[in-house]
Amino acid sequence: MRIGSEAEKNPDRLTELSDSFRNNRFSARDYLKKLEGLFVDRDPVVKAFVPEVTDRFELIRRDLAQLESKYEDPFSRPLLFGIPVGVKDIFHVEGFPTRAGSRLPPDVLSGPEARCVSILKSAGAIVLGKTVTTEFAYFAPGPTRNPHNLEHTPGGSSSGSAAAVASGLCPLSLGTQTIGSVLRPASYCGVVGFKPSHGRIPLDGVIPLAPSLDQVGFFTADVEGAMLVASIICQDWKEKREPSSLVFAIPEGPYLEKASEEGMRHFRDVCERLSESGFDIRAIEMLRDFEEIAERHNALVAAEAAMVHRDWFGTYSESYHEKTAELIRRGQAIDSDFLEVCRGDREKLRGVFMNEMEQNDFSVLLAPAAVGSAPQGLASTGDPVMNLPWTYAGLPAVSIPSGVSRKGLPMGLQLVGPWMGDEALLAQARRVAEALA
Repeated sequence: MRIGSEAEKNPDRLTELSDSFRNNRFSARDYLKKLEGLFVDRDPVVKAFVPEVTDRFELIRRDLAQLESKYEDPFSRPLLFGIPVGVKDIFHVEGFPTRAGSRLPPDVLSGPEARCVSILKSAGAIVLGKTVTTEFAYFAPGPTRNPHNLEHTPGGSSSGSAAAVASGLCPLSLGTQTIGSVLRPASYCGVVGFKPSHGRIPLDGVIPLAPSLDQVGFFTADVEGAMLVASIICQDWKEKREPSSLVFAIPEGPYLEKASEEGMRHFRDVCERLSESGFDIRAIEMLRDFEEIAERHNALVAAEAAMVHRDWFGTYSESYHEKTAELIRRGQAIDSDFLEVCRGDREKLRGVFMNEMEQNDFSVLLAPAAVGSAPQGLASTGDPVMNLPWTYAGLPAVSIPSGVSRKGLPMGLQLVGPWMGDEALLAQARRVAEALA
């Protein structure tokens, strides 16, 4: 079962909407009317957004009216004027309760608005609503379904944010990634998911899972939209020209072997297509100690989650899903000395990757964005293992649509860049996306 093909094939392109709204070629008000109709038809099925008590479109029309009054001259309008954005329900947003996909009382979780949300608002964006998240951004799934096949997961933990863009309910949404919660759902849902270098988007006002690893990311329909948002929301963003030549590396070894047969076959086919298009792609043996890296990363997630939830869990433990409760209990048992080792190894691993890039003269790592296509069923959000090492090292990474599986489900290609090389990475991703189109 699928939703309408219009949303599946052509989610709205952010850059086109931005240009239209600011040049009066198409009004933001008319666009909201279109969205309202889609919302009535699609969100009750996809369940990307958290249900709100009040009429979300009445509120957003009020917000748009205030923007129109502030920017009467269309040519004075900011880049995201009138752009509706979905916000993962672990970000605090003024006027919206934060539930974090949990059964805890919202007033316990409340806090000041996330700084990155305020930045988007300053650029003219309007919050359409909160998108569904797994409980506290871990593995206990919410009700969201994959718009390409409703019997399959959209991924997680940024489930609703990915599905919202894929189903045409908004052109931009915010998510977070602690292991693979942006790139994996982007791959499953057939949209672009970008996670910048750790720290380039402020985390103030976001309920953490593991602060040393948490990273804000976002979803758009294409790479051009991601570049526009990154230029606004990422700290110290600098436009860079696309490099005249590219050398990409495939990290052969135990890490890459985590991909499924389906995922590996698709990945090899994509790399062959890129090679035929003139990209220089080389195989390099890497991540021989991947199992140890994964162990330290997962231990760090558990230990810091236990610290974040110490007080809440002490009071409301019976309200937690068993998957989240197990994580917290496991984290409580982790030795503090080992915790510091896990934290320190992040920068060590980052240094290893940077040295590999310099010594082997490549600018981007290529890998599957997920082990395969979206698994059937909603009880699991899939395996984030293909994103783990880059998240642990805090490197920038982007998932771009790269085709479909034999069952017609979206597949994604992951591109990973050097530390703080976000600008060049997205420029390179744009070239790759054009070659795969």
